[in-house]
Amino acid sequence: MKKLIKRYAAFIILLILNIAIVIFFPSIGMSSVKITWDNTLEMLSVVPPIFILLGLLDVWVSKESMIKIMGEKSKYIGIAIAFLLGSAAAGPLYAAFPVAGMLMKKGSKFSNVLIFIGAWSTTKVPMLLFEASSMGWKFTLLRLGIDLFVIAAIAYITEKLMKKDEIAELYERAENMD
Repeated sequence: MKKLIKRYAAFIILLILNIAIVIFFPSIGMSSVKITWDNTLEMLSVVPPIFILLGLLDVWVSKESMIKIMGEKSKYIGIAIAFLLGSAAAGPLYAAFPVAGMLMKKGSKFSNVLIFIGAWSTTKVPMLLFEASSMGWKFTLLRLGIDLFVIAAIAYITEKLMKKDEIAELYERAENMD
């Protein structure tokens, strides 16, 4: 029971806060409840497909294959695949983290996982197309080129600045994901 409460502590606290706001400030509280409900529905529409994708990735792609294409010795192919996976992905950024955990569990290089998250957040294909139609191709391609360089630089700098035991702990957590 303690483990369950600890796991859902943030949810329980937010639920209590929402109830208190509804009681003491009804108009603000109802607005808060509506926003919370809308966000919950949005999350429920995104999370199940992501977990189906994770299940398929877990079953269909062996750890050895993932290490070969995105592992420590993958070099430019791993970087390119990380960018492509992140750019082709759909959904909000919070959906990227379970996928990143699965990539780590399968043996992807840490910097490739960071590149994947960076690409998911800034280089999605639909976003680029919208941006190109609004701002023009010159701006879009310039921003994309800068993003690719900066994402890779941040990933490698982060990997170098983090201690090996910190990275190992993240991989251990990914391995124990349920």
